[in-house]
Amino acid sequence: MSAREIDSELLERWALGYLGRYASSAENLRRVLLRRARRYSSEAALEAGPLIEAIVARYREAGLLDDAAYAAARVGSLHRRGDSLKAIRARLAAKGVSAEVAADALAGLRERAADPDLAAACAFARRRRLGPFRQGAADRQRELAALARAGFSRRIAEAVLACADEEAIESLARDGLC
Repeated sequence: MSAREIDSELLERWALGYLGRYASSAENLRRVLLRRARRYSSEAALEAGPLIEAIVARYREAGLLDDAAYAAARVGSLHRRGDSLKAIRARLAAKGVSAEVAADALAGLRERAADPDLAAACAFARRRRLGPFRQGAADRQRELAALARAGFSRRIAEAVLACADEEAIESLARDGLC
């Protein structure tokens, strides 16, 4: 192997190193390996394409790459963090998860929560200290704008900001809107 050749052993090391640190979808791993190969050598990156495809296929068969499991874990994590369903769908798409797999993962979220977007908005308000979690004076327009930028509807944003205290927002997250 010359100094600028990429063989399957090197790609395998890169792939396992990446998967050892990060969870990934198949498409995301493909992109990471291609980007890494391009940095290594632009000529060799062209030849690495079929090797990368073989590695991704082998990892899928072995169970190292499972887009459905990745999407389900990512959906749960992002929802607990306070991301809206729209934002979660966009993040999954950016990582190369297909729309069908993302829809299945989001459907699982809808089975666990009465209104997952409302519960996420409550978590977002807690994290960003909006509504009943704020420390200083209220700026309703600014708080509505923050919730809107995060992908929440006006109805949900107003419901969260209308809560008087933390207990009310926990009740809202648990039971949903009437």
